[in-house]
Amino acid sequence: MYPNLYYALYDLFGWDIPILKLINTFGFMVALAFIIASYTLSKELKRKGDQGLLPAGTRIIEAGKPATLFQIATNALIGFLFGYKFIYLLINAGELFAEEGLPQEHIFSSNGSLLWGVVLAVAFGAWRWYEGKKNAEAKTETTSVAFHAFEHTGAITMVAAITGIIGAKMFHLFEDPDSFMAFFKSPSLESFLGGLTIYGGLILGTLGVWIYARKNNLKFIHVCDAAAPGLMLSYGIGRVGCQISGDGDWGIANAKPKPEWLSWAPDWMWSYTYPNNVNSVFGGPYQGGYQGKLITEADPYPLFEGFRGTYLDPGVFPTPFYETVLAIVLFLILWGLRKRIKIPGVIFGIYLIFNGFERFWIEKIRVNSFYDIFGMQITQAEIISTLLFISGIALVVYLTKKARNGAQSTR
Repeated sequence: MYPNLYYALYDLFGWDIPILKLINTFGFMVALAFIIASYTLSKELKRKGDQGLLPAGTRIIEAGKPATLFQIATNALIGFLFGYKFIYLLINAGELFAEEGLPQEHIFSSNGSLLWGVVLAVAFGAWRWYEGKKNAEAKTETTSVAFHAFEHTGAITMVAAITGIIGAKMFHLFEDPDSFMAFFKSPSLESFLGGLTIYGGLILGTLGVWIYARKNNLKFIHVCDAAAPGLMLSYGIGRVGCQISGDGDWGIANAKPKPEWLSWAPDWMWSYTYPNNVNSVFGGPYQGGYQGKLITEADPYPLFEGFRGTYLDPGVFPTPFYETVLAIVLFLILWGLRKRIKIPGVIFGIYLIFNGFERFWIEKIRVNSFYDIFGMQITQAEIISTLLFISGIALVVYLTKKARNGAQSTR
């Protein structure tokens, strides 16, 4: 397992680049998931725009104006922050990140390089002034240009990212009451960065995109269809981050011998100890039936300097890996169906069915907090996945029936 990119590149290639300790493996994969989801969304929005399902709008462009004082000041501020903090961390990374701890804490400290902050502030501000002066004309012109649906991709992705992360954090705190109380009693960067619940991100992210679509006259149902395949694929990519970093989203203890029908697969696909997991799980026993042990020189795992390496005993089901495989398969199915299904909203309904079905069954071997409802032990994810599954079926049936009735009435 690799808590951040530094340990991954150091272990695999021997590259010693301390600044990479700032880039968590999980966070890196989440960012990659958003990029890929944004790409597939753009492709689908363009296709639907070409079909006339998402007509182009217009936007006003003012040409020939010099840079305003606000624009110059904003650029200068960005340059100052970049120089004061990032250049400072880049130069001093070897010393700052030598000790065990959370490297991200240095980002939010007051330490930095005033010299580099001022230098880059002047450079960024001057560059914005120069660009504005170069483009300024004697007469300003206001023109109206077409704004195609796929040009909303960046804004939709940003809205989904912000609202999704907020929702993921909120749902995690509600799901884990101990974390909820600990976070508000003693707020810390580490407690804020740790713990996200995917369904919270999906629900609030969808709400955020719905608001954006309404404000920009986009048919939400077509936006949902366009986003569905990418949502499934990005979920699988995010789970790669969970698997590589060992963020705790693993399964219950699995000390059983690997079955014969799985003899072709590596042992870690059946039961994995998650050595050097990012949470440095130690002690126990934990709810999932395992305990955490320190890695020693006698163990067959690498020892990372400055990091308290631990592993799980016994190994557990590598559920993030299972979900990645399932998500890729389901993405390929959705991607193959997207042009064949003509009824708006059905692709998104199928996505909800796939999402709910996959997550409900994987919960059976995952470590989770349980609710006691009418004598049944059930997890938050099982409740939401069931609702998504039922909602998906209802949506597909309703939209199909509506389209069929509409076709009959036009005969």
